[in-house]
Amino acid sequence: MSIELFSAADFQAPEVEARRLVLANDADPREADLNGIDVVELQFPKFVDGRAFSQAFLLRRRLGFAGQIRATGDVLIDQLVQMARSGFTQAVLRADQDLAHGRRLLAHYPAFYQGDAVQAAPLFVRDTATTV
Repeated sequence: MSIELFSAADFQAPEVEARRLVLANDADPREADLNGIDVVELQFPKFVDGRAFSQAFLLRRRLGFAGQIRATGDVLIDQLVQMARSGFTQAVLRADQDLAHGRRLLAHYPAFYQGDAVQAAPLFVRDTATTV
């Protein structure tokens, strides 16, 4: 599972990231101008607010956004697997979260049976395609 993790203490967004778009939680990504954008930053204002998952899915699957999708805010390691499956490529963990534990958690799940935002085909289709 490919998602780059950062601790809150170590992460420093560039002072000026001209090709970055920060979307508010209530923004519809379908209305955003993604031309020239390399990084879309999605906010988790609190753990129970999961709208950024839907935004990431829309960006990846429906809009075909190929750049980085970064999770910031109240990001817990419990959310990482779902973030990766929803299309996130980077996550800045909340200050009290263990970076090493997050990496181990992501390595624990090498594949999923169902399709997701990143890999649309279910596992049985992918396995059949490689063995035929």
